Amino acid sequence: MEAVGQLTGGLAHDFNNLLAGVAGSLDLVKLRLKQGRMDEIERYVAVAQGATRRAAALTHRLLAFSRRQTLAPRAICVDTMVDGLLDMIRRTVGPGVRVEPDYSGEPWTALVDQSQLENALLNLCINARDAMPEGGRIAIATANRVLDADAARGHELPPGDYLVLSVADSGTGMAPGVLAKAFEPFFTTKPLGQGTGLGLSMIYGFAKQSGGQVAIDSQPGQGTTVSIFLPRHRGAADERDAAPAADAAPPAGQGETILVVDDEPSVRMLVVDVLEELGYTVLEAEDGAGGLALLQSDARIDLVVSDVGLPGMMNGRQMADAARIKRPLLKVLFITGYAETALLDHGQLAPGMSVLTKPFSIDAMAQQVREMVAG
Repeated sequence: MEAVGQLTGGLAHDFNNLLAGVAGSLDLVKLRLKQGRMDEIERYVAVAQGATRRAAALTHRLLAFSRRQTLAPRAICVDTMVDGLLDMIRRTVGPGVRVEPDYSGEPWTALVDQSQLENALLNLCINARDAMPEGGRIAIATANRVLDADAARGHELPPGDYLVLSVADSGTGMAPGVLAKAFEPFFTTKPLGQGTGLGLSMIYGFAKQSGGQVAIDSQPGQGTTVSIFLPRHRGAADERDAAPAADAAPPAGQGETILVVDDEPSVRMLVVDVLEELGYTVLEAEDGAGGLALLQSDARIDLVVSDVGLPGMMNGRQMADAARIKRPLLKVLFITGYAETALLDHGQLAPGMSVLTKPFSIDAMAQQVREMVAG
């Protein structure tokens, strides 16, 4: 109950600050419009947008902690991922800290969201740097581990094969009381304003959602090792880049028709307005039954943009699957605020389906829509 109280209190505190920035900015925009003073509006809009981005980052951390974030897992070689991050990590921790990779030789692949694992690794390295104010050494290691029944029980995991990514530092270490609370949300030993206390809890939630676990080994004065256990994937690594360089923006709409399905009127209105601005013809529905009725008609529909959690007996994924009986090549962009269990099939999206996590920028949604329609 103490941890729950800490979570809700920290959440209320942070969101009250963010809402004050948004509400105050909107009030001043309204006042300046009445006064005809247009020169200051851009500044207040920028403040509101900044607060919104920070709120989105906070909800992302909370969803990671609660194991409800939207993941895009694929088979990766973790050694290759670490190699690609070493320069960034070294720039981030500074010249006073040596960063040394230690690979296992022939690592197993893991089925995991690469961008989230990269964020977890970067956060662990930043924590390690902060534990070494006078400088020191960070070792980033990968290893293949086979956990028998006893070892698996000690890690609260099923027996089996695991790829382990660990970050070890030569810093101050953790006292037993601190170590016991390391994964609690909003718990931090950093000064006020220098940490959210959600870093390790976010990594813990991400690892658990990926079918793995996190372990910490630490002694005061002897450094800390944090290990992320990920289930072995029995298959080759996907060689695609996790974040390919953006090409020139695809062309805007040229008469294509997009169906928007969302039960939240404000979200549906904004999405429809943006798509019409881009030149698309837009159809609307507020639930899965209404969307499916349009999809089972003879209307031209080039793409569906749908929420996952819809009212009634049919969610967005069920609507799309039913529609694909008649339209087997139907493209679907899901927009969702958290990882609906109905969205993924065996940890994967079906071909022709993609996902965009709320809250998203208008530019990000427009780019995604353009790419899916053009593709």
